[in-house]
Amino acid sequence: MSKKYVYLFKEGSKDMRALLGGKGANLAEMTRIGLPVPQGMTITTEACNDFFDQGNQLPEGLLDEVWKNLTTVEEQTGKKFGDAKNPLLVSVRSGAAISMPGMMDTVLNLGLNDETVKGFAALTNDERFALDCYRRFIQMYANVVMGIDGYKFDQIIERIKSDQGVEVDYELNPDHLRQLIEQYKALVKKEAGQDFPQEPSEQLVLAISAVFESWGNPRAIVYRQINRIPDDIGTAVNIQSMVYGNMGNTSGTGVAFTRNPATGARELYGEYLINAQGEDVVAGIRTPHHISELEKELPEAFKQFTDTCSLLENHYKDMQDIEFTIENGSLFILQTRNAKRTTQAAVRSAVEMVKEGLITRDEAVARIDAYQLDQLLHPSIDPKADLDVMTKGLPASPGAAAGSIVFTADEAEAKGKAGEKVILVRNETTPDDIHGMVMSQGVLTSRGGMTSHAAVVARGMGTPCVCGCEGIKVDLDKKVIQVGDLTLAEGDIITIDGSTGNVIKGEVPVIPPVISDYFQQILDWCAEIADEGGMNVHANADTPADARKALEFGARGIGLCRTEHMFMQVDRLPYVQEMILAENADQRRAPLEHLLKFQQEDFVGILDAMAGHPTTIRLLDPPLHEFLPNMENLMLEINDMKHTGADAKVIAEKEDLLRKVRGLHEANPMLGHRGCRLGITYPDVYRMQARAILNATAELIKQGKDIHVEIEIPLVIDPKEVAILRAEIDDVAKEVSAEMGMEIPYKVGAMLELPRACLGCDALTEHCDFFTFGTNDLTQTTLGFSRDDAEGKFLPIYIEQKILKENPFAVLDKHVAELVALAVQKGRSVKPDISFGICGEHGGDPASVAKCHEAGLTFVSCSPYRVPIAIVAAAQAQIKSPRQ
Repeated sequence: MSKKYVYLFKEGSKDMRALLGGKGANLAEMTRIGLPVPQGMTITTEACNDFFDQGNQLPEGLLDEVWKNLTTVEEQTGKKFGDAKNPLLVSVRSGAAISMPGMMDTVLNLGLNDETVKGFAALTNDERFALDCYRRFIQMYANVVMGIDGYKFDQIIERIKSDQGVEVDYELNPDHLRQLIEQYKALVKKEAGQDFPQEPSEQLVLAISAVFESWGNPRAIVYRQINRIPDDIGTAVNIQSMVYGNMGNTSGTGVAFTRNPATGARELYGEYLINAQGEDVVAGIRTPHHISELEKELPEAFKQFTDTCSLLENHYKDMQDIEFTIENGSLFILQTRNAKRTTQAAVRSAVEMVKEGLITRDEAVARIDAYQLDQLLHPSIDPKADLDVMTKGLPASPGAAAGSIVFTADEAEAKGKAGEKVILVRNETTPDDIHGMVMSQGVLTSRGGMTSHAAVVARGMGTPCVCGCEGIKVDLDKKVIQVGDLTLAEGDIITIDGSTGNVIKGEVPVIPPVISDYFQQILDWCAEIADEGGMNVHANADTPADARKALEFGARGIGLCRTEHMFMQVDRLPYVQEMILAENADQRRAPLEHLLKFQQEDFVGILDAMAGHPTTIRLLDPPLHEFLPNMENLMLEINDMKHTGADAKVIAEKEDLLRKVRGLHEANPMLGHRGCRLGITYPDVYRMQARAILNATAELIKQGKDIHVEIEIPLVIDPKEVAILRAEIDDVAKEVSAEMGMEIPYKVGAMLELPRACLGCDALTEHCDFFTFGTNDLTQTTLGFSRDDAEGKFLPIYIEQKILKENPFAVLDKHVAELVALAVQKGRSVKPDISFGICGEHGGDPASVAKCHEAGLTFVSCSPYRVPIAIVAAAQAQIKSPRQ
């Protein structure tokens, strides 16, 4: 059976959105419920995809359906397409299933030619109006269908207006317009090498093809990339009989929203023009009026319009964006769609619609765009601001920040404490920089990827960060940065936008984040949904302040506390380095004793802040060389010391340090001596950490606190590793319990970061009380990608060429998700109730959260500042696919 490519409006409904596109489905629905919609037909999105599959050729049988249905439209309107006396004129518009306003092409007034324009003038009794429609059609058709630049037509009309001494288009009289039309047609002949087509059927066929082709224009492609719209859904084409708002003072056109799209307030919001076509409102040729003023000019039409707005909002149960035309006092609705709105407006309108009884709690939660919630959680660039964007890097940590450039952590700390707003600019950050990062408004680095030190730490602190910004050259000696020909010195003001990666000259106004009562209501509803079987949301937090912020945002636990970040603090680093450089266990004992006190103090603070909630603390994970001086810098330092005649003993000490650093150097640290491999080779380090955790737990329990601590072993591959290290932890627990005179409750689990661990999860489960997935490393080892290298070099090309649909470090890759689901299945085959969670950036990505829900995870964990996003995404996943 052949496909049906064309549907009359009366044959469709809003449920056919994928086939008819959003515009076509809504036109059909409005026709079905009896609203005044100009009659027409919709060519399906399937026809668009077949058009491209067949080398940009209209599929067989399509035009037969168009002509057949056009006859019906002629009967409905009492006009005939191409008739010289009573011509039917149509618009040809795009309309994808997902709204892409302004991204694709439209042709209005199609069907006009040198003959039909005369009949149209007689029919409307307005020669000027008919000629104006014809000149508009020639310009639009020539631009969209024939590819002639629109500005060339603009130059002609501006010249004629200047010659005639008139300011605006509607002041041109019929003689001027005839002159304009002849010059337009001459331009077409010159540019296209052919006359402007006079046959209406030819015009229509070429316009349909042109609208299909506009699906592939650059702006449409970019819009789809930004808004995560698939490339293969195609656009429909809507062929609709024309109505006119430019037929005099009882006609007009406008666009209105049923609620304020900026704030969400329940008020009619929009603009209109009397005696104008829709493009006049958009083009800004004339200043439009607020929609409320229409009540004075055309009260009957206004009353009909407000009634229609209420009807449409109640029918679609969402804020509507409505395009309308009034022709000689009669109202026509040209389009309705769910309105594009700010996140603030989306949240408010959803909550208020629940209170009004228009939608349910679950419907309100489901319609929030979780991706856009970031706008409410970080300072953002004022959209009204003029931006002088100098360059762009990786958007490593969202939010906007402005401040004076500083080049060292010490300067950042000093100036920050003095109340000055600063941006720390480095080639890359190190553990030594943490004190400066804490006091900075934002961090900018010329090197490093999305998992670099700067990126990870900044995200954890909620500090805006732009990494890997190769457009800047940092000269620490001269204390300047070079951006092309521009040089900026220490103290100069810049703004960074961690949501886009933009680096902007000067200070740009930012809007601070606020969790409104409306947003809090959404989060409260999401918590209810989680209690009904959905996933919980935990946070990644390394400090008590992070933990408290996570709880404030609604987290129900800590899914990852990284102990290495505690080692990075300046006052601890010497002890860490002493521990690493020790030749044996005896030499490690003293620095470990110092670190035990520091760690115990940290754990007391975090566990106290999280009392009543589960807290997962991961034992030391990164390779030890990360805590030592850079090998290349040490070599340069020794070389300089030799040239300047430094003390031989000092040089010898430095050379001894270099030898040890070389001994710890690894060719591929990510796959090297790190994670549980450290615990196996240096068991005293993990024993120290376990004691610090359990001491802190016991101390707080004695104070009457409800502590739920979970000790996590990182980077496991084999049950024997877990068995050995669990035995060490259990042994320490017995010691601490005996010392404290009490039983200390704790759990021991493992982090699944490698394919082997996922495939062997059933064997690991015997030794574990819980699991979490470290999907950054699991992605790297499954795909064979080094993240920093991939994102900086080939990954953008892979995405552009559609080898990969999305960045797998931002959105969980489907095969990584399969490993996660397999591990859950294997683990629960041994212990049906064992907990599985995910931590890291994927835990805060809505699409990844949905995959985690599908895999059966207990919770997701992410940065404190992404907790609300994850809460909404987890609730939406439960609504879409409920589990008990």
